[in-house]
Amino acid sequence: MLELSGLDKRFGGKVVLDDLSLSVQPGQMFGFVGTNGAGKTTTMRIALGVLTPDAGEIRWRGAAVDREVRRRWGYMPEERGLYPKMRIRDQLVYLAELHGMTRSAARASAGHWLERLHVAGAPEDRLESLSLGNQQRVQLAAALVHEPELLVLDEPFSGLDPVGVDVMAGVLRERTAAGASVLFSSHQLELVESLCDAVGIINGGRMHASGTVAELRGDRRAVRYRVRVAGAPADWANELPGLAVLAVEGEETLVELHSGTGEQALLDAARAAGRVLAFAPATPSLAELFREVVNGTEVGA
Repeated sequence: MLELSGLDKRFGGKVVLDDLSLSVQPGQMFGFVGTNGAGKTTTMRIALGVLTPDAGEIRWRGAAVDREVRRRWGYMPEERGLYPKMRIRDQLVYLAELHGMTRSAARASAGHWLERLHVAGAPEDRLESLSLGNQQRVQLAAALVHEPELLVLDEPFSGLDPVGVDVMAGVLRERTAAGASVLFSSHQLELVESLCDAVGIINGGRMHASGTVAELRGDRRAVRYRVRVAGAPADWANELPGLAVLAVEGEETLVELHSGTGEQALLDAARAAGRVLAFAPATPSLAELFREVVNGTEVGA
């Protein structure tokens, strides 16, 4: 298990991380989401030893992390870092050897991952001859070639076409099924929601919410409903006690019921306003939960 505990980081007078903690379990895919500049990349670089925190601890399986431990990890930076003029297989073998693999094992692993990730082009081609999407697949192969126990991926889906997204998602599922831990950041919140076992929402260097999406939804003390009423005025729900109107789109109204208000009272009011076409709980998506954090409302507040 990867544990980051109480991380603080400042650059000059700017606070980048403020008492940030998270944990990633074995076989778990953890999605790390936040706005640009929220502190995601800094957190990952600290975990990998690229940066040193001003305070806090990094532990792997309950013990302090050193260079030997990090050799068993895989990293895919947001700013891709492979050698453009080097041949594809040669650099994968080189990187695998740096992580402790023998040359023969490294060559076999490089061939496997180039095939598994459907990288276009021959292994002897130079990286710069590939499209950007295929270069990104090679970058992921570089993170996987030594069969890491932990994968730390910074925006791994950025720039991929839908087929590339499906391939990468499938590989990440395979790695977690094999027991590896995966921590990745992404701005594609629907993808994070569908893939991840747990999610952390960071804003302003602080972890504002962490857990499964279901747990983040469960923290809420209010319940939302989508109600479609034909022939009703747009403001039919505005004056009802114990609820807030969040949005109105045509005949559909999104409302939030507060503690002590029952859905039957809302349904009765909708029937009085017109013909009810739809009435159902509105489960907030990860994107909606994320917006609440960014807009200054803690999930569950």
